[in-house]
Amino acid sequence: MIRLKRFLKHRWLDETDAARALDNAAITRLEQRVTASERRHSGEIRVCVEASLPLSYLWRNATARERAVTMFGKLRVWDTEQNNGVLIYLLLAEHAIEIVADRGVARVVPQEHWKQIVAGMREAFHARRFEEGLAAAIDAVDEQLAQHFPVTAEAVNPNELPNRPVRR
Repeated sequence: MIRLKRFLKHRWLDETDAARALDNAAITRLEQRVTASERRHSGEIRVCVEASLPLSYLWRNATARERAVTMFGKLRVWDTEQNNGVLIYLLLAEHAIEIVADRGVARVVPQEHWKQIVAGMREAFHARRFEEGLAAAIDAVDEQLAQHFPVTAEAVNPNELPNRPVRR
């Protein structure tokens, strides 16, 4: 029964629900926030918001974490020079929030810190303030990346990944 409930919840939501949660203006503002953030550090931040899991994930009863790790790969967050990419993932159907950090970041930022960021986001998301929650998460990730991967004045800091959040 639980699997059927989960299946129906995911089939009920689609891209239009993600667009209602974050309209184009919100996506643009979040993109600008990521762009500004990445001027302070050499890390890369990606944001992915999905309304629901694909059918294949539901069929095998996969978790939101599994999907976040897959999206980490699909969005090439792992493909940075210093292995310092971070994915902020939101799954609307389950109100699930995941932060996936590449190995360079994981070496210096404990997993417990990401859990604290997720806890802060959860309150905003329950109040349906998705943009506010994601903006706070971007700021919190920015703080860690700026601390551990700062950009020096003479360093070249290429933008290795797109800054625009993915909405699916």
